[in-house]
Amino acid sequence: MATSTYACVRDYERQALSLLDRQTGDFFYGGADNEQTLSDNTADFKRLRLRPRMMVDVSNINMKTTLLGQEVAFPVCVAPTGIQKLAHPDGELATAKAAASLQTGMCLSTASSVKIEQITENVPEVLLWFQLYVCKDRDMTRQLVKQAERAGCKALVITLDRSMHGNRRRNIRNKFSIPPHLRFKILDSLETPLLDKKGNDYAFLNTIFKVTVTCEYIRWITTITDLPIVAKGVMSGVDAVKALESGCKAIYVSNHGGRQLDEVPSTISVLSEVVKAVNGRAEVYLDGGVRTGTDVLKALALGARAVFVGRPPLYGLAVAGEEGARNVLTILRNELKLAMQLSGVTDVQSVSRDLVTYRASL
Repeated sequence: MATSTYACVRDYERQALSLLDRQTGDFFYGGADNEQTLSDNTADFKRLRLRPRMMVDVSNINMKTTLLGQEVAFPVCVAPTGIQKLAHPDGELATAKAAASLQTGMCLSTASSVKIEQITENVPEVLLWFQLYVCKDRDMTRQLVKQAERAGCKALVITLDRSMHGNRRRNIRNKFSIPPHLRFKILDSLETPLLDKKGNDYAFLNTIFKVTVTCEYIRWITTITDLPIVAKGVMSGVDAVKALESGCKAIYVSNHGGRQLDEVPSTISVLSEVVKAVNGRAEVYLDGGVRTGTDVLKALALGARAVFVGRPPLYGLAVAGEEGARNVLTILRNELKLAMQLSGVTDVQSVSRDLVTYRASL
């Protein structure tokens, strides 16, 4: 499919939702309950305004940065989203190829529709992190961690905000179910009696994932791996400090894309609080609502080291497979570079807080 006329992420979103069946489109797009948080995640970026600096030489722009010591070409990475073969037959493998081609990172979901080693064997150059849903059975958690280690993942991203599956009304109305030919491939490979009757729906996941991820559980994980641990789902300064004290090496501000508890704040609105609490002791990342390069620049100004995007690459994947996912990431990269040049910013690692202000009331 020709994609040369798609000028922005929203173009890909509209086209993807027109191509996908309603069940799948709503599954990707939708949020929890009234979808207030889903809406706020994008809307609150637009409450921020940029304050550009003039008389700055912007002929040379540095977009490279490092995440836990690993270099990426620009600070936009792929967030963990499950069962990507719903969007395209190549699924997570195509997304990984897209990220690798642009020298950026990807976080692979526990609910992936491909195995970890399928990514690392076919795309060895991609910077791959593994998003971990911790399990009630600690041996299952251990197996997941060891899979990630053997495959060569560079970090574990522990999701904190999935105590139970969020109430997603679109899925209920549509009677959404994952097609039987698609599997949670990583979970399928676990050796445990609990998975003798393997399921492929999200209700099944509630039966194996731990209801509460405690500080003690995180500390236990630090004893079974040398991989750095990133705490994902942090929405307050208090929890950021607890995560660091439990052994986490980075903080990932996220509300699960507005898909878990509705009417919590947007991620961009709590970013400054989390960054202040961390106080330079660890890197801070953000996902939720990022749709433009100016969104990325605003997050960097408020203290994020990088942003992660979940739905945008999925929309690209649905439209044109690997090419579509790559195009979406390229759009965000190019928009960020232009926004930096027009704002008088020359390095993504030195974006200052005074670049952003809140929109004045008229």
